[in-house]
Amino acid sequence: MPVLPEKTELERVILFRSSVTDAEEIFYAYASKPEATKYLSWKTHETIEDTRAYLAIVEKTRRQGLQASFSVRLKNSNRLIGACGCTFSDGLFQVGYVFSPVFWGMGFATESCRGLLSEILKLKQVNRICSFVDVDNHASARVLEKSGFKQEQIAPEYFIAHNQGGIRKDARLFSYPLQ
Repeated sequence: MPVLPEKTELERVILFRSSVTDAEEIFYAYASKPEATKYLSWKTHETIEDTRAYLAIVEKTRRQGLQASFSVRLKNSNRLIGACGCTFSDGLFQVGYVFSPVFWGMGFATESCRGLLSEILKLKQVNRICSFVDVDNHASARVLEKSGFKQEQIAPEYFIAHNQGGIRKDARLFSYPLQ
């Protein structure tokens, strides 16, 4: 079972293992924001209880060795601005992230994604690192490209976009070259 550090300090942000104690900050920073969750595969949270329930699932799957999720905080103020993490199984790592709209376009997603990749690459059991984004989410695709991912294909009707009326959406599939 892969083990990522509970804390990773980067240039401007620190990645901390997500915790139920972060629920209110997560709710107000991004989980309740339709613009932040529009392209995600999980529904926008309507209450802090939704966020607490989500974090309980995150903790359970972390203990089962299926994922690692991190809250992203600014180094200079400890303000929670987003999250990044990965699911993993049999050497396959799938990376994802979400950030408060207030902090879009400032390079924090790219810095966090690169930091997470750096920690994943230290592990021995890595066979593949991948991610996907809604075909309409150009900013998130750019984060992956700036982090070193390469687009492999566009997959038709790849996921259900709960925050876009529950329709099936095409996705851009990316992988990170390991050599």
